[in-house]
Amino acid sequence: MLPTLNGRIQTRIFMLVVFGGLITLVLTPMLPGDPDYRTTYLILAAVLVLGIVWELVYHVIQQFRWEKDWPTMFGLITALNEGALVWLLLDLELVPGIDYPSDGVPFWAFFIDFTVIWLVVWIWTNGPMRVPFIRWRFFGGRIV
Repeated sequence: MLPTLNGRIQTRIFMLVVFGGLITLVLTPMLPGDPDYRTTYLILAAVLVLGIVWELVYHVIQQFRWEKDWPTMFGLITALNEGALVWLLLDLELVPGIDYPSDGVPFWAFFIDFTVIWLVVWIWTNGPMRVPFIRWRFFGGRIV
C-alpha cells in the first residue's frame, strides 16, 4: 500500500518533531555563527509548516503520474526546493518570531542543520522504520 496524503502529512510531522527536534537539540551548539535554540527551532517549525503545504502541492502533481506516487529518489530530491524556499524566506526575514541578527541567519548553519535532518529522516523513513512499524505501510502511512 502506498502512503496516503494524510499518512504522508502525519509521517512528516512525526519525523520532524521527533528526529528533527533531537537533531536540532544536538547540532545547534555546533553550528557555525552560533545560532540560538529559539532560532533553530523556529526554522524547524517553518520547515514543518511549509512541508505540509508542499505535501499538498506534491499530491496534486502526483495525480498526473500513472501510479500516483513518487519514486523514492524524488523524496530525497525534494529537499532542494523545500530548503531553497525556507532559505529564501529566512533571507527575506519573513519567518516570524526570529530575532534576525544584522548579518542575517548564517547560511551554513541553516544548510548543515537542514541537510542532516533531511537525510536522517529520509533514510529512516525509507529503510529501518519499515521493520518495527510494519503496520505503518498497511494503514497508508497514517500513524493513527
